[in-house]
Amino acid sequence: MSSKNLIVGGIEGGATHSKLMLFDAASMKALATVEGPSTNVFILGLEETCKRIHEMGLDALKRADVDGKTQLKSLGMSLSGCEREETNRELVGKMKTLFPGFCAEYAAVSDTRGTLATASENGGIVLIAGTGSNALLINPDGSTARCGGHGHLLGDEASATWVAFRACKTYFDHVDNKEACDLPVDGVKAAIFEHFGLTDRFDIYLHYYEKFDKTFIASLCKRLAELAEKGDRLCARLFADAGREMAKHLLAMADSISPDLINAPGGLPVVCIGSVWKSWRFMEPGFTRELKEHSRGRLKAVQLLQLKVPMPVGACYLGAAEAKVDIPKNYAENTFKFFETTL
Repeated sequence: MSSKNLIVGGIEGGATHSKLMLFDAASMKALATVEGPSTNVFILGLEETCKRIHEMGLDALKRADVDGKTQLKSLGMSLSGCEREETNRELVGKMKTLFPGFCAEYAAVSDTRGTLATASENGGIVLIAGTGSNALLINPDGSTARCGGHGHLLGDEASATWVAFRACKTYFDHVDNKEACDLPVDGVKAAIFEHFGLTDRFDIYLHYYEKFDKTFIASLCKRLAELAEKGDRLCARLFADAGREMAKHLLAMADSISPDLINAPGGLPVVCIGSVWKSWRFMEPGFTRELKEHSRGRLKAVQLLQLKVPMPVGACYLGAAEAKVDIPKNYAENTFKFFETTL
């Protein structure tokens, strides 16, 4: 279908915030960008998620100086919580029911799928380490494998929530004389007390049990990253442990990776998403050590990539494909390589 005079959109939504973008379909020029709250369907439910997406869409149309009655040709929705096809179909159906005329066609996928769609049309692996953590493999033939994505009670290893928890647990175990830490804990203690506004350590129960706020707890990770940058060895170790856990996610899928990806020029393409990756220089020792010690010849080389464009671009690609609208794509300009290693 011709893309002339059509508007297409994409939204990337996580547990903390969301971003929706509108594009001119013919040129893929960005018309508007809107930041919004969480659109995690598993946490919010279908109706509230749809309402938030619609509100962001209307705001984007207004910012693009487009008539609010203009119908989008497509909207790709790449959201955390959209791991099941049944849920995705229900989300699309609810959008059409609640807001008829807003958009002609929708595509709903997980945030991991949207990330890979931004980086490549031939598949690859995405490792997410943000508020939560997740990993997905998509082979060129469409077959998939995944690891993680189970939330803070059952997983989230290497996420900001996990790093924050590990810091608190290390400090508590140390002062309880249960497991003495071999590195100074003073910096971590100060960060915990300041972040949570504690007068004594038992006040933290309020935040973990009575008024649990995952996003707020995860935000402690930023303070810990700053301490690592200042030379705090315990914080550096916490991020090295996060790197090790991310490598474990990758290795868990190793037996399912197609030869085409294993032998890809430059190494297996792995797209890295999330704020924890900002501390890569501290994560790297744990990540590479785990790969080298446990890959057992299943992987040859790995290249880590980051996106140069916002993730809603990939969601837009998927939405346009669902609507059978041809839009320009330039995958070579969408990513850059920040690390590579041979195993």
